[in-house]
Amino acid sequence: MLNPPLSLYIHIPWCVQKCPYCDFNSHGLKDTLPESEYVAHLLNDLTADAALIGQREVTTIFIGGGTPSLFSEHAISQLLNGVKARVNLAHNAEITLEANPGTLEADRFKGYVNAGINRISVGIQSFKARHLSVLGRIHDTAQAKQAIHQAHHAGLNSFNLDLMHGLPDQSLDDAMSDLDEAIFADPAHLSWYQLTIEPNTPFYSRPPELPNDDILWDIQHAGHQRLTQAGYRQYEISGYSKPGNECQHNLNYWRFGDYLGIGCGAHGKITDPQNGTITRTVKVKHPRGYMELTRPYLDTQTMVEKDDLAFEFFMNRFRLVEPCPKKDFTDFTGVSLNDMQQQSLAEAEQKGLLVTNATHWQVTDQGRRYLNTLLASFV
Repeated sequence: MLNPPLSLYIHIPWCVQKCPYCDFNSHGLKDTLPESEYVAHLLNDLTADAALIGQREVTTIFIGGGTPSLFSEHAISQLLNGVKARVNLAHNAEITLEANPGTLEADRFKGYVNAGINRISVGIQSFKARHLSVLGRIHDTAQAKQAIHQAHHAGLNSFNLDLMHGLPDQSLDDAMSDLDEAIFADPAHLSWYQLTIEPNTPFYSRPPELPNDDILWDIQHAGHQRLTQAGYRQYEISGYSKPGNECQHNLNYWRFGDYLGIGCGAHGKITDPQNGTITRTVKVKHPRGYMELTRPYLDTQTMVEKDDLAFEFFMNRFRLVEPCPKKDFTDFTGVSLNDMQQQSLAEAEQKGLLVTNATHWQVTDQGRRYLNTLLASFV
């Protein structure tokens, strides 16, 4: 069993308002943003977690939310300086910050770059006013385009646009118009994903009418062709990038890498090759509880059971377009496939969901389309 690459996820939980489709741990901002206080807690949280990793190198950082771009450049600088003082950060680490156009001031991206951010992920979701409205977004089309302009001129290594499809009352032409607008903006990376209705969201209790399955498939098929023709390569189910601009942080997740998670509700995964265990951690979810000095930041800590390792590994690894080295399974889980799991892989190959050779598994296009079916045999 080997130590996989290691990342750091930092969660900032506040938004101006919570979107009706969002099931992330985010909270509408009702009072003054407690920047300094929260940064101090994040760094204390990291100090405790640093004992889990020793001198292992952290290769990527992702600051997500919520809306991290509510935080000032000064607060982000304090945060990253504190991180560098506590962990062994790679000199060429990818450091991403999520941003929403409605929370940005002129030239703020340049301030984030000066603070140490080298990659921005901008939550556009749509360029159409009616779709932005139904999604509860606080920005408009002009602000989206201004954010893209800032990203191009901020000195970033790369930037991503988040774009949704399968929106309420969205036609194929609507979806392609949005995608064409995003492609014209020329980001190095595009996250293009279908809106899904998640439990514990306003959309779940009052579901909007979404396009039917035939329209959804037409959108997916036409969009993939459009992106490919524009020079974007699909490397993950919803991830497209120009060559060399894949999100390294997300790749580490899908390759079953390790990650520390600090901040409200943040999840972590840490491997210990010496005792052959993989431990998952979850931090206190609510900001008030997280910032109370009377309780630990760690809410739960559980060891992944050996019977669950195959499902967890393939659930992540089979999201990727790239072939999966068979050796990675044993190296990163510490176990071997049992007879039933090997039979499941053989049956998936017979159904056209998977192709294999002596050294690799490769999910087919059909396998990615029916990924839940492929994974069900490992539950």
